Amino acid sequence: MRAATYSEYSADNSRLTVGEVFDPKVGPGQVLIEVRAAGVNPVDWKVMAGGLDGMMDTVFPAIPGWDVAGVVRGAGPDTPEFTAGDEVMAYARKDAVQAGTFAQLVSVSARDVARKPAALDWSQAGGLPLAGLTALRSLDALRIGSRDVLLVHAAAGGVGSMAVQIGRARGARVIGTASERNHDYLRSLGAEPVAYGEGLVERVRALAPDGVTTVLDCVGGQLETTLAVLAEGGRHVSIADPSVTGHGGRWIWVRPDGAGLAELGYLADRGLLKVEVAQAFPLSEVAAAFDLSRTGGVRGKLVIVP
Repeated sequence: MRAATYSEYSADNSRLTVGEVFDPKVGPGQVLIEVRAAGVNPVDWKVMAGGLDGMMDTVFPAIPGWDVAGVVRGAGPDTPEFTAGDEVMAYARKDAVQAGTFAQLVSVSARDVARKPAALDWSQAGGLPLAGLTALRSLDALRIGSRDVLLVHAAAGGVGSMAVQIGRARGARVIGTASERNHDYLRSLGAEPVAYGEGLVERVRALAPDGVTTVLDCVGGQLETTLAVLAEGGRHVSIADPSVTGHGGRWIWVRPDGAGLAELGYLADRGLLKVEVAQAFPLSEVAAAFDLSRTGGVRGKLVIVP
């Protein structure tokens, strides 16, 4: 099969190539997925740069990518959950960095796989897993309910936009920070937008004079603002700043979760969760997708379509 690989850590794309590699093996409890779309996330190029070297082993040459949507082509022993032809999606992170999703085929544990929602096309489904599960895990940790006022830092990003929609689906009032150009987008998702930057505390307080009950930080560097707008007894989490744990918050690191992904699919099929795709790239242009992701200014998901 064809796949993108890198032979050693690199902060740029100089070690990234696309070529032929062996097809993945399919063990007990695993399914073989023919990849139709694989979401690009900042963690993909950060891992390629060695960003998780102290946390996860890497086996070179490594195939990047943790998101996938595709068609089941086979299954290992004792895997009755799925059969050939099933349309599925998964957050396919494994214990070691090696056999990722920027390839024509990937094997994934069946417990991490969910059926693709009919409401999403391949690119949308391929861009959902990591961002959607991160948002879901964050809001579960915050115990979001209909009485909450949720502030989302960087609400127009991949995780932030999912969190806005899940929060609204649970009945919460949602305030989201974003640049002015993304305010109409946030309104379309059901959030009340505020501009980030100087004066943010005052702008949030103008919308929520008694403070917000919950905060999700998707960008980092927002702890001072979070504590300034959080109501007494409020809860806060961050996906980007582990220092929140020293101030009553929780640092979120998402894990593969087929049941959670099925919950996101249910919301999508009910029209409560949408995935905006900014651009799709062929497998031969993974480097270009990484370059665009590194700019940090993309609204919506980037996906690889083998």
